[in-house]
Amino acid sequence: MPILQVEGLSHSYGERHVLRSLSLAIAAGESVALLGPNGSGKSTLLRLVAGLLTPTAGRVALVGSAAAAGRPEVGIVFQEPRLLSWRTVLRNVTLPLELAGESLSNARVTAEAALKRVGASGLLDRSPAEISGGERGRVALARAMVRQPSLLLLDEPFAALDAITRARLDDELPELVAGAATLLVTHDVAEALLVADRVLMLGADGAIHLEVPGLRSLPAAERRAALLSPDGAARQTRLYAALDSVSHA
Repeated sequence: MPILQVEGLSHSYGERHVLRSLSLAIAAGESVALLGPNGSGKSTLLRLVAGLLTPTAGRVALVGSAAAAGRPEVGIVFQEPRLLSWRTVLRNVTLPLELAGESLSNARVTAEAALKRVGASGLLDRSPAEISGGERGRVALARAMVRQPSLLLLDEPFAALDAITRARLDDELPELVAGAATLLVTHDVAEALLVADRVLMLGADGAIHLEVPGLRSLPAAERRAALLSPDGAARQTRLYAALDSVSHA
């Protein structure tokens, strides 16, 4: 059974249709990246999967049952880290566990492990205002992963970062998520190929038009070289051409 099963999904905001009869499945541990022009419904799809919106038509199933807000199987990272300024880094990451009823002492232990996993163990007592954008991105990822979700929803989580920090996190992400399935929304073709097993192109009509294999299965040290190889360049060219085509359809 797939971790995520989307069948015949459609959604409208009044008279504006953003998704039309969309179907996709994501297996356990698989990473899928979603590209598409503005307004094609990429972020809407994430919110439907997270249970934050109710679809106009169709079905979203997580581990075999209907999507619903707050399910522990799902972690979400938005474009803005949305860290709470009045809490330390550690207490930002303990928050999902505290809300689930876990004791603060146990939550601290679990949160420290999550922060260590994403390379942010030196930030525990800092406030969000005292750390860099890249560090805030790592903390937001740790918070999303602290309950060990089966599925991570990533809505352009590195878009606001400088190029060097973003490239570093793109290189590390496949290992950081360690076992969770991921659905990543991005506008960056190279990023999509680096972090995903499959890259899907969502058109302005709200339907999937193309699927291209990603490079995630390669060892971390080989992904960048593969991206610059003739095959990698061909994949990028194909995706850019498709993006241009669906943007003007």
